[in-house]
Amino acid sequence: MNLYDFHALDIDGKNRDLAEFAGKVVLVVNTASACGYTPQYTGLQHLQETFAGDLVVLGFPCNQFGGQEPGTEDQIKAFCDLNFKVGFPLFSKVEVNGAGAHPLFKYLTHEVPGILGTEAIKWNFTKFLIGRDGEPIARYAPGTKPEDIAGDIRKAIGG
Repeated sequence: MNLYDFHALDIDGKNRDLAEFAGKVVLVVNTASACGYTPQYTGLQHLQETFAGDLVVLGFPCNQFGGQEPGTEDQIKAFCDLNFKVGFPLFSKVEVNGAGAHPLFKYLTHEVPGILGTEAIKWNFTKFLIGRDGEPIARYAPGTKPEDIAGDIRKAIGG
């Protein structure tokens, strides 16, 4: 099992097979529009542009942490476009913890647990780096800035 075995609804409600990203390095991020880490959208977009063709960032809005993503998909999409010019794929809101967690996040948190082996995601903007083969490489804490993982992305790309 790897990233390519999953699918998710995108922000427009279309079912997307994540196998469409085969051969690319992928950064999966649980996002929120009203979080102290929300400005990381700028850094995520910068990574998407810097490594265009080799990396794709996938944003998964989540309202499980402090109710910081209360809007509809249309509101989230408009917010991200207006404030951050987000050009990477955004998906419909998901849960990332608990019984209702999206299967992708159940898989990722199991494969690359956090500090002390915990699988639970602590907050918005937890990031998962996935290699070209669809296998998870690393997990980054919410406070890890996107620019701080550029070196790991470069290694995963092979350059």
